[in-house]
Amino acid sequence: MHAAVREGMFREDLLARINLWRYHLPSLRERLEDLAPNLDHELAQFTRKARHKVSFNKAAREAYLRFATSPAARWRGNFRDLNASVTRMATLATGGRITEHIVAQETQRLRSDWDGFEAPNKHQSVSLQDYFSDDQLAQTDHFDQLQLMQVIAVCQQYNSLADAGRALYDVSRTKRKSQNDSHRLKVYLAKFGLVFSELQPMPEK
Repeated sequence: MHAAVREGMFREDLLARINLWRYHLPSLRERLEDLAPNLDHELAQFTRKARHKVSFNKAAREAYLRFATSPAARWRGNFRDLNASVTRMATLATGGRITEHIVAQETQRLRSDWDGFEAPNKHQSVSLQDYFSDDQLAQTDHFDQLQLMQVIAVCQQYNSLADAGRALYDVSRTKRKSQNDSHRLKVYLAKFGLVFSELQPMPEK
């Protein structure tokens, strides 16, 4: 509305009259604590419409929630994504039971769907020449160069070292007693003389 006022498309005095309250509705990604009860709600809604009970087995539900609350879960479509996800799993649930196999298939599909929204060749757009001299690259294994490109690309997608660390160590972090993802990533970058705060996308030439 403010943009419309600036463009002369809406009266400023009228906006002042109706602009009494303003609300920000957090996205699903910003309110992960609500994901579990909403998962149960969506499943109950499907059960009501399908007229037969559908439920997770314990391990399957834990696996789904673990993925759904991880940095890998982008929830671009917010609750529409969750509704579609539950509908697919419940439809495939033979005997009304959602298994780990169904969850694995669904999480793979969600990853694929969300990755499809990424800019093509996004990771390939990272140029190590922006961060290293030719001499430094000549002394760095090709394997390390490829890995660095991926790591830098991920770092550029996040505003904090902690978020980038959680995304990069999304599996191994669940197997550690101490989940200091920030420190792990900081140490990895330091090995190559890099600092997270300096890994901003380079302006296009």
